[in-house]
Amino acid sequence: MTQVQTVRGPVDSAQLGTTLMHEHVFVLDTEILQNYPEEWGDEERRIADAVSRLNELHARGVGTVVDLTVLGLGRYIPRIQRIAQQTALQIIVATGIYTYHDVPLYFHLRGPGTALGGPELIADMFVRDIEQGIADTGVKAGVLKCATDEPGVTRDIERVLRATAQAHRRTGVPISTHTHARKRVGLEQQRIFLDEGVDLSRVVIGHSGDTTELDYLETLIGNGSYLGMDRFGIDTILSFEDRVHTVAQMCQRGHARRMVLSHDAACFMHWLPERALPVILPRWHYLHIHNDVIPALKQKGVTDDQLKEMLIENPRRIFEKQGAY
Repeated sequence: MTQVQTVRGPVDSAQLGTTLMHEHVFVLDTEILQNYPEEWGDEERRIADAVSRLNELHARGVGTVVDLTVLGLGRYIPRIQRIAQQTALQIIVATGIYTYHDVPLYFHLRGPGTALGGPELIADMFVRDIEQGIADTGVKAGVLKCATDEPGVTRDIERVLRATAQAHRRTGVPISTHTHARKRVGLEQQRIFLDEGVDLSRVVIGHSGDTTELDYLETLIGNGSYLGMDRFGIDTILSFEDRVHTVAQMCQRGHARRMVLSHDAACFMHWLPERALPVILPRWHYLHIHNDVIPALKQKGVTDDQLKEMLIENPRRIFEKQGAY
């Protein structure tokens, strides 16, 4: 069996089980956390809350979550390690940079095309996270994450996409992306990845479920990638009914083998006011797929075999296709 890196160490791919491919434990602004910690509050309470939520998810039959929290989203692995030791749920963590426009200032003067030039240290840092581990934690990243949003492919975004592709080619771990589906930027990601020699069947084009444009979704699949139908619960971008209907239609067209399901949810997110969140987005939580989405998909004719493809078999295939090339 293929070995997949989790926070507690490698596991056989067959042991992943039901897998939510695009989630977060915490999304944090690190500088706000360090200088204005009031909203975050007590660290121990936050950890206990995360453990409780993940244990509840595991009790519903989920074996693994992929935590796509990278630089720009407040990744801090020691905190995730503490949580992983208190839950049977397996957590796969990511390496990458999350930005919609500019790279962090750390990279502005260093690397190809900058004032100081030199090799692409972004790719080198990603590779280190994958092959050696993140900081001194010993935890190895099992997936690469990058983002392209409404601003499109800026100069810095292209740099991150190419560095991600280069790190992928050097290590073989899969790529999972953030996109703005209504701007169809997944196609631009695929174009750049292809230019870097990436096998697009090793790429999940994330947030593809934010659109009902089936021609766009079929083009992404036709180019070889998986679709991340992974924002269930964010009904302010696209309604629950439209999200379910789109997945059901794609299944009817024979594409269950190329989709994965998730929420893009978190136990705590600095971006949104915590008290208002349950009012604004009452279904945006880890249990929404099991509570609401699966029953709704079945009502629309999605079969148990198709659900197994999207929740178990496809994640396993994505992580099994490894090796540098």
